[in-house]
Order: sequence, then C-alpha cells, then structure tokens
Amino acid sequence: MFLSTIREVSLTSEQKLKDAFIQAIGLPGDTDFSTVSYGVTGNWDSVAHMQLIAEIENSFDIMLSTEQVIAMSSFEKAKQLIASHGIEFGA
Repeated sequence: MFLSTIREVSLTSEQKLKDAFIQAIGLPGDTDFSTVSYGVTGNWDSVAHMQLIAEIENSFDIMLSTEQVIAMSSFEKAKQLIASHGIEFGA
C-alpha cells in the first residue's frame, strides 16, 4: 500500500511538471520531455522561461532561488531542482 502511494505521488508530480511545461512553453502533450531543453526546444526563450518558473512555483507551492531559476535548463534538471524542495518523482 505504501509503495503504491509513493508511486501515485510520483506520477502526479511528473504530470504536474509536464503540465507546467505544456502551459508555459506551449508544448504538445505528446512531447518527449526527456529531450526538452532551453535553447533547443523552439518556444523555450527567456520570456517562456519566466512563465515556466511561475507555473512550477504555483503548481508545487515552492519558491525557487535565483540560482535554481538560472540552472533550470531542461525538463530533467527541473525535476532535480524541484526534488530538492522535498517533492518526490519516480525513479
């Protein structure tokens, strides 16, 4: 039971993050998020980056530091940074 609860939380966190990227950057839902990165993904510019930060902070009820905002360069990096705030993602 406990393990399934962790997996549900993890899947929910992953989907919340994907939704933030979809909203802020305008990505289609079927995007391969493992390839999404700043400067490579077409719509991810400096304005979309700040929209993404706002979406993430609102979705996860966290406040990212300036260093974290600057370091967020990919979907995978976003997961790491959010996890540092105690949010769990699947392995």
